[in-house]
Amino acid sequence: MPPALLGHDEVFAQFRRRLQAGRLASTYLFVGPEGVGKRTAARLLAAALLCTENPPELLEACGHCESCRLGAAGSHPDLSEVALPEGKKTLPIEAFVGDREHRNQAGLCHEIALRPLRGRRRVAIVDDADWLSVESANCLLKTLEEPPPGAVIILIGTSRHRQLPTILSRAQIVRFERLGDDDLAQLLLDQAVAVDRPQALELARAAGGSLAAARELADSQLLRLRDRLAEQLLAEHVDFVRLSGEVSDYLGDAGTDAQVRRDRLRRLAGQATEAFRRQLRAACREQRHVERILAALDRCLEVETQIDRNANQNLMVEAWIADLAAMARGH
Repeated sequence: MPPALLGHDEVFAQFRRRLQAGRLASTYLFVGPEGVGKRTAARLLAAALLCTENPPELLEACGHCESCRLGAAGSHPDLSEVALPEGKKTLPIEAFVGDREHRNQAGLCHEIALRPLRGRRRVAIVDDADWLSVESANCLLKTLEEPPPGAVIILIGTSRHRQLPTILSRAQIVRFERLGDDDLAQLLLDQAVAVDRPQALELARAAGGSLAAARELADSQLLRLRDRLAEQLLAEHVDFVRLSGEVSDYLGDAGTDAQVRRDRLRRLAGQATEAFRRQLRAACREQRHVERILAALDRCLEVETQIDRNANQNLMVEAWIADLAAMARGH
């Protein structure tokens, strides 16, 4: 099993069984937390299916045939990929059916319907499927209802609840769990995110099984701010203005792009949530501050929901920090 798929052996074992039984579906939806290997798994699956040397049921690309080399270079003619463009809030309809001048003559839905150029099938990967617009989903739906022979479409999201029912009904769900601490620590070492195993294990435990979260935690600024939020909840005196300013400065470092700032706030809220969860475990043992921490945890989860609803960020941050300060005072 490739190192990048540590912790997901069973996922590929299931695909091998399906291929050996001749029961590979046309559409799969990969769901699970961000940063656990869904995109890597999709690309490795695509490479294995498009490889012209190794049999598909082996589910392992040879790495040296022309198909594998094209795939590694990102130029395989039978592989189409769509992802959320930078600065966009939804996957644009043009990515699926082409722009107005080339409607239904370009885009993923057009490409997947063409005859394969190098092998026996075409593969399409739709990353960021959580952000399908209604229009894009409707275009894709026509392809999912009548998939071309041999074509495989892989959608990548975080939760089945963020997908339209019409998409869910036509896709087989493949669940990806959070990575174990040992597996995640090994990945952090392999990718030079951590300098030694103790640091890797510390990051892995704090990241909750997500490689993306572990990389974020390697950002000392995020780590310090997360710890500040957790510490202030149990402090006797909270400087609301200063703490709110620190969060605003952290978001301001991302520049003026609203989506980038939103992603930065989402990471901070997610890390604060994990920090309060760890506090809660300790509080339950000591029977102290449990209700306060539970309230803070709920408030952080609410912020994560508000971010996806495009609420005003400045007001959201002020309200969030003000509520945490009130909880710290026992109000």
